[in-house]
Amino acid sequence: MLLARWERRRRTPIDVVEANALHGGRIPATDNLVVAAQTIVSNGCGASVGLEAAYAQMGGGIASLLGQWLRLRRADLRTLVGAGAGAGIAAAFGAPLTGAFYAVEIVIGSYSTASIAPIVAAALAAALVMRGLGVEPYLIATTASRTITTVDYLAYAGLGIVCAMLGIAIMRMVTLAERAVKAVRRIELWRPLIGGLTLMPLAMISPQTLSAGHGALHLDLLLRPTMSFLIVVILLKIAASVISLASGFRGGLFFASLFIGSLVGQLFAELFNLNPWGLHVNAMDAAMVGMAALSVSVIGGPMTLGMLMLETTHDFALMGVVLTASLLATAVTREVFGYSFSTWRLHVRGSIIRSPRDIGWMLTLNAGRIMRRDWIAVPENSTIADVRAAIPPGSASKAVIVDQAGHYRGIVPAAAAHTSERDGMSPATALAVLTDTTLTPADDLKSVLRAFDNVQADELAVVTEDGTLLGIVTEKYARRRYLEEIEAAQRHLFGE
Repeated sequence: MLLARWERRRRTPIDVVEANALHGGRIPATDNLVVAAQTIVSNGCGASVGLEAAYAQMGGGIASLLGQWLRLRRADLRTLVGAGAGAGIAAAFGAPLTGAFYAVEIVIGSYSTASIAPIVAAALAAALVMRGLGVEPYLIATTASRTITTVDYLAYAGLGIVCAMLGIAIMRMVTLAERAVKAVRRIELWRPLIGGLTLMPLAMISPQTLSAGHGALHLDLLLRPTMSFLIVVILLKIAASVISLASGFRGGLFFASLFIGSLVGQLFAELFNLNPWGLHVNAMDAAMVGMAALSVSVIGGPMTLGMLMLETTHDFALMGVVLTASLLATAVTREVFGYSFSTWRLHVRGSIIRSPRDIGWMLTLNAGRIMRRDWIAVPENSTIADVRAAIPPGSASKAVIVDQAGHYRGIVPAAAAHTSERDGMSPATALAVLTDTTLTPADDLKSVLRAFDNVQADELAVVTEDGTLLGIVTEKYARRRYLEEIEAAQRHLFGE
């Protein structure tokens, strides 16, 4: 409750995905501590959330502080934050390749030849340090070698689609539950307490609903529970995860999705093996595939989960079906839903990001930064003759009409003023265009370009909330700045 009160008074902490997408990799130090503390407390209290939020946040957050202290460039700082987050995941699972792909797919959002070396180096270093300290990682299982048949590929492709739809359903349920709880403002500060009390009866039915579920995952893989048990635990775990996140507990769905996915895979295998044609799939293999497919649907990153399965099971034969199911889960989730869990939560809060790729430059490059201040203004009571005198042929493309207080009243194109058949003593406002179409200084470049496309104009005025004219943005310059930033991003992508 104390952490929830602090967050309410301040703001929602910036996580590594949001930092790299919108803030150029900059994360305040207090945000790292708050996210880590909330995640540890949430897990310690038994809330059904994962610890990956703390691992990735602290790894990426420390890297961000180091990069800011060294005054790194925006692109280098984003790479360093991704490397730090990937190192945290690599240390947790003892899987350096998993950490590296986590950084690339989920935190940075692009495969760059310039960034792969530091990312892999950080992930390897983290895994080696954990091994040197003798800390046991979150190993999952080791399966025996076997021959993967066409039936396996087809069956697990179906499992991938099932996991994608289940992942989408879980993400939507979390959002609906959060909105329903937040609508009751009287209980806002008491949400964690109410959520904890709600989790108690679920835990009494099955303790496997508590925390991330590492121990339960290992246990269920070894004991091969019945279908009725699997169905009950799946429903309880989903309900516990939804309640925990809606109640304000901090954490992610990565670890929870691994556990739920393993149960869904085992249930899928049991149901599939009931077919009358004698076709059979291995329940342990199905559990591994289900873990990867559901986690991919929720957090994104098919190669991340593919590498996790490879590094934790040491089973190369299983990689083919894992990637098949993961890629299908990714494709279905992207087409039907369009978000991962982290980007979906940001979208619900009003953010425009759909992936970790860097769009912060587009938001900072706004109309206020690219506007010109050298316009020719004429008073609101000016005549057409006055406008002709203010902008002789060849001197300027337009005149801007303003009132006595400096408020914008429209643009008079030079061509219209000099070719008009109206009497020179007619009011200039008769030729004014775009009187109701303006920009604000905070409009990002994407909004600016959309406005030009909608009105088919060459220039637009930038005004304050009360209508005071600040400057003029030209379409030509706006599009040139957009292309320059795109080219700069491409140069970084190829390490030039």
